Amino acid sequence: MRVPLGALSERLGGELVGDAQATVSRIGPLESADAQTISFLANPRYQSQLAASAAGCVIVGPTMRDAAVARGAAIVCDDPYLAYARLTQWWAAQTRRVAPPGIHPNAVIELGASIDPLASIGPLAFVGAGARVLAGAVVGAQAHVGADAVVGERTVLKPRVVLGDACRIGARGIVHSGAVIGADGFGFAPSQGDDGSHWEKIEQLGAVVIGDDVEIGANTCIDRGALEDTVLEDGVKLDNLVQIGHNVRIGAHSAFAGCVGVAGSARIGRHCTAGGGAIILGHLEICDHVHITAATVISRSIHKPGQYSGMFPFDDNASWEKNAATLRHLYTLRERLRALEKKT
Repeated sequence: MRVPLGALSERLGGELVGDAQATVSRIGPLESADAQTISFLANPRYQSQLAASAAGCVIVGPTMRDAAVARGAAIVCDDPYLAYARLTQWWAAQTRRVAPPGIHPNAVIELGASIDPLASIGPLAFVGAGARVLAGAVVGAQAHVGADAVVGERTVLKPRVVLGDACRIGARGIVHSGAVIGADGFGFAPSQGDDGSHWEKIEQLGAVVIGDDVEIGANTCIDRGALEDTVLEDGVKLDNLVQIGHNVRIGAHSAFAGCVGVAGSARIGRHCTAGGGAIILGHLEICDHVHITAATVISRSIHKPGQYSGMFPFDDNASWEKNAATLRHLYTLRERLRALEKKT
């Protein structure tokens, strides 16, 4: 696929400096680009790569304009990283194989299921009784849509996704392979019987409700609620291997990186982020615009927007709690010590 730079500049809403008729045929990084590559530079720290790059065109911000033009064609955009993201979306849409509408003869569709004629059901997929798959939705090979579940318009369930009974996902979602939406939450009550102590299962009677434009990574698990539903609002993005416990609620446009774990009944606000491996304990409340760095453990509610970090060595619980309490007062103790030193 060869695309004129003029057409790309117009699509991205940027200013082209260079030959509008020149073409590129791939997107690639600066360091390995050739004359048929369009690349981008969003971080000034990598400006040294710009002069040495053989890219046919580079997407840059206004502050990088002169440096980019000195080496060749450039598309100048206010936010080059956002422009790059939109370019990848358009590029993928031109080359992606589109699943044809219809039901594969090897799919299993139970009586009472509703499949829109414009939806696509892949080989060995299962759609349960009472489920609805709306227009343009794709249920990939070996995917499972449980009874009374709903797959919204143009949402794609990749191969081997499980959408459990009565769970719902809105429009334009993407769920990657191996994700399980609507498994039982982790709920057990301790019981003492004649044969010793054991665990009694608490049946999980809620479901999972997911909004529009949500993307869920491979092998991520979102548990159904115990009584109320687990909820992901519009625009939430979850990476691979994320665990969302029962009755969690995640606000719109929040994004979590790989291996984040959120324990049951946590309430997370809008536009929040969590770095890889972060843990949010159960029954906490996180306000809007909170950003949690990688591997941080959130053990109490956060009511003020901002960035939060913290790792602490494990110990027996009583000692850990004493040390943690002392650590929280360390700054105050330091200031008191300085004041005493000044007096002496």
